[in-house]
Amino acid sequence: MRFVEGGLKDLSVSRTSFDWGVPVPDSPGHVMYVWVDALTNYLTGIGYPDMTGDKAKFWPADIHLIGKDIVRFHAVYWPAFLLSANIPLPKSVFGHGFLLTRGEKMSKSVGNVVDPMALADAFGVDALRYFFLREVSFGQDGSYSPEAIVTRVNAELANSFGNLAQRTLSFIAKNLEGVFPSAGTVHEADGVLIEEVIVACAGFKAGFTDLALSQGIEAWMRGVFACNQYIDAQAPWALRKTDPDRMHAVLRTLVRAIRMLAIAILPVVPDSAGKVLDQIGAVERDHAAIDDDRWYDRVAASDFRITPPSPVFPRLELPAEA
Repeated sequence: MRFVEGGLKDLSVSRTSFDWGVPVPDSPGHVMYVWVDALTNYLTGIGYPDMTGDKAKFWPADIHLIGKDIVRFHAVYWPAFLLSANIPLPKSVFGHGFLLTRGEKMSKSVGNVVDPMALADAFGVDALRYFFLREVSFGQDGSYSPEAIVTRVNAELANSFGNLAQRTLSFIAKNLEGVFPSAGTVHEADGVLIEEVIVACAGFKAGFTDLALSQGIEAWMRGVFACNQYIDAQAPWALRKTDPDRMHAVLRTLVRAIRMLAIAILPVVPDSAGKVLDQIGAVERDHAAIDDDRWYDRVAASDFRITPPSPVFPRLELPAEA
């Protein structure tokens, strides 16, 4: 390979001109260097050298995500190739860790290689995605087991967020005929909860921006826990008989909070969170929609009604073969 002003002269390599430790046959001639061939696919795969129109948005990449065992090739060789051709570098490179099964690295010789499709069939795609993003500190090795998946998903999705949405929406469907609750009698606790949920959603976004995925979901869970503490303390089922106006305010606050939490977690559990949003008629679902609090009045003024919901996050059972 020859580096010349303005770009790469050619993509061939010989032992004498360019050798980074990759065995080169003794036969004469030039041999395509394997990493040039592999790495340039990032560009040719998106249409290089034609990078006009819509293709321009794909390069430079905001983040180059690769396995930690090949960081050297992507953080040293690949930037050198790009610089020699006057092509912009990826804005960042992040090396992720390995997934371990019960603490051991998967190996064909050991016989502990796990089929990811079988895991998805056993636990569901959303549940599996949530577990790995929540359980594994991104960038580090992470271990899993069927027991760990069941425990984490049941505790946080089924028992915490799923149960929160289920009992709130079921209560509205049964006692208000699905009509969105009115403003009612507002207390300070209502505004405190909404603020806690906003902070939790912002923490989720900040975590994902920084690739601190587990920490982002942990921030989101703080919002879920706050909602569960709020509903237990306010007890709308008791207010139904003693203070209906206050009951309306509590339920209205919970619907608003559930919507924000569902939009925030949508990238992690898109199918399940999407069903929650369907149940409350929330159409706009990008992260910016979290700040649009006028959506409630728009839906409440429409003919939309909350129907008795089906559980979105059913409890997982440990597969028999586990």
